[in-house]
Amino acid sequence: MVRRPVAVVAAIVLLVEAVGIVVINGIMARFVEAQSMSLDGLDPDAMAAGTWGMGIGSGLFLALCGALLLLMGIRDRAPGRFTRILLIGCAVVHGVLGALTVGLVGWPAFAWMMLVLGLLVLSLIAYGGDDAPEQEAAPKEAAPA
Repeated sequence: MVRRPVAVVAAIVLLVEAVGIVVINGIMARFVEAQSMSLDGLDPDAMAAGTWGMGIGSGLFLALCGALLLLMGIRDRAPGRFTRILLIGCAVVHGVLGALTVGLVGWPAFAWMMLVLGLLVLSLIAYGGDDAPEQEAAPKEAAPA
């Protein structure tokens, strides 16, 4: 089946994306520090720290989703409730950010975000039917009266 390779590829993509998010936010924090930029009188050090915090937080979230997808692919088991909720949240974030990137960054970034969204959704759908309760083949007989 294709579900194991899809989950592993999605995991690798999310882990690479996690590193990329931390690096991009680190570069933005360095610019804020070097330029002493301020937004409406906010402290530049606080803005730099917030940028680092957002980058590290986003990177950890993506790395956690990637690690859970990797475990899913290695074990070939359906995700639990917590993992499913986390991956759905990650897919929603990629969908919203993909819609925003069209105007801000361009179509290649949109295509990347939709690729990641597609991998996440395909992984969730491929493992979706494993945790359904099994139906009995024969109906139960009524108890004698």
